[in-house]
Amino acid sequence: MKISIITATYNSSSTVARCIASVNEQTHPDIEHIIIDGFSTDNTLDIVKITPSRITQMITEHDVGIYDALNKGIRLATGEIIGFLHSDDCFQSTKTIENIVQAFSTPQEQSYPDAVYGDLVFVDKKDSNKIVRYWKSNPFESKLLRQGWMPPHPTLFMRREVYGKHGSFDIHLKCAADYDYILRVFQDQSLNIYYIPEVITMMGMGGVSTTGFKSLINKKREDYWVLKSNRVPYPLWVLFLKNILKIPQLFFKRI
Repeated sequence: MKISIITATYNSSSTVARCIASVNEQTHPDIEHIIIDGFSTDNTLDIVKITPSRITQMITEHDVGIYDALNKGIRLATGEIIGFLHSDDCFQSTKTIENIVQAFSTPQEQSYPDAVYGDLVFVDKKDSNKIVRYWKSNPFESKLLRQGWMPPHPTLFMRREVYGKHGSFDIHLKCAADYDYILRVFQDQSLNIYYIPEVITMMGMGGVSTTGFKSLINKKREDYWVLKSNRVPYPLWVLFLKNILKIPQLFFKRI
């Protein structure tokens, strides 16, 4: 089973080599790694070119944000399964992709999964061994979407057909296009969605949606709009619950 992993980069020279190495070290043999660069002005591209990798395609050009870059990667992907690994992130284990493929290859409730996700840890950018937050997820139930729940998007892998059915990320959203897409997909009751109870991704703290007070306010505004546009009942209450659910992540910090 071929897996496409998409990495969006922009001035990522301090972290991109580690990200690429994480993909390169995976035990699963059939991986294509696609790099979408937003026209970096540092030496990101030089590092990408000299780092041993499984990169099959790389483009560098101006874009209108990370979701535009991810959309480009999806269009280029040829794998049966598509996932993302941001340039600040790495997989928790060399067997992570192997385990994901195993999940997609095993029938769950009489059908094969269309989407697979797991747990996420946030690590300090300067010390990747220091866990800042642990996003422990759980098996999916449709009622959870009305309780502010969402899976960690960096851990979400889906069949290419799901993207064909549900379209692209909304590039007008700067922080919450992943939440919007998750609501679109996870409200589709025809899909089989499966949870792997293990850490999939280690995410560098300080991404678009985790940096600064202004970013936090913009994120909440977009989350509210996303909830309304996806017709989730009582959006303000759901947004409140979504924030409350993050509190335990700050206290459970062991893998």
